[in-house]
Amino acid sequence: MNTVAPAPAPVALRRSVELTVDGDPVIAPEGTTILQACRARGIEVPTLCYLETLAPVNVCRVCVVEVDGSRALVPSCSRPVAAGMVVRTDSERVRTSRRMVLELLASSVDLSTAGSDVHRWIEQYGARPERHGPAARAADRDHAHAGHHEAPAVGAAATVAQPVKRDNDQYVRDYAKCILCYKCVEACGEEAQNTFAIAVAGRGFDARISTEFDAALPDSACVYCGNCIGVCPTGALMFVSEHDLRARGDWDESRQEVTRTVCPYCGVGCNLELHVQDNRIVKVTSPLDHDVTSGNLCVKGRFGFEFAQE
Repeated sequence: MNTVAPAPAPVALRRSVELTVDGDPVIAPEGTTILQACRARGIEVPTLCYLETLAPVNVCRVCVVEVDGSRALVPSCSRPVAAGMVVRTDSERVRTSRRMVLELLASSVDLSTAGSDVHRWIEQYGARPERHGPAARAADRDHAHAGHHEAPAVGAAATVAQPVKRDNDQYVRDYAKCILCYKCVEACGEEAQNTFAIAVAGRGFDARISTEFDAALPDSACVYCGNCIGVCPTGALMFVSEHDLRARGDWDESRQEVTRTVCPYCGVGCNLELHVQDNRIVKVTSPLDHDVTSGNLCVKGRFGFEFAQE
């Protein structure tokens, strides 16, 4: 009996659109975001809440650009390009907005363990968080009630400072470093893990990341996949091993080697990046560009490395 092979599915071709970015013509595939088009041209646009493996949520507003015909600055991470669009990524209006956002973040959040790019942007855009005054006294944010926010003392800058949460052996939560980028919420939710162990609680300045009813992690829905750590841009979520090394002053990335390997626990084929310092694994990450993991791991891949150094 002769069989006829099914015809291959037609290839969907994406049309190209032409726009202008900073005075230069740019051709990009239809559906591309302004941010992607800029990066393809080597134009740097700062981002904090954006990650290529997560849907953009438009909360940090650091990536805003100016588009002709738009009343307000637009988030480049989510606005698709359009034919004839005229974009300015470094106008005075854009620089002023980025400076304000970075200044307010740095005056209220501990950015000491954020990536080096953040500190470079603060200097590049001339942000001066110190002009808002010294940090105000830390408040009990976990028990704050909407509509009852206490204003800080005159001359002091309100902060998100609160004690470090250490209620398990895998990772610590230092929300004094949280910029509410929502990446951890997305990674814990429908974008990756579908556990929904964490969400945003509170309103306004009292908004914060929290488990249900502020339960300790062992009593929450958390499955310790650690995908929230993998996407956190500021170190608000951190391996216990890294946190303790930093506390002792022994954390030194210049002495670390990163080795890619395959997780030994099952046959899925997840890739691991082992960060090794002084012949000990200090944390595990996964490459964003790997077609199996896309940066995500389970509890075994993320935290099951202790057996290798007993």
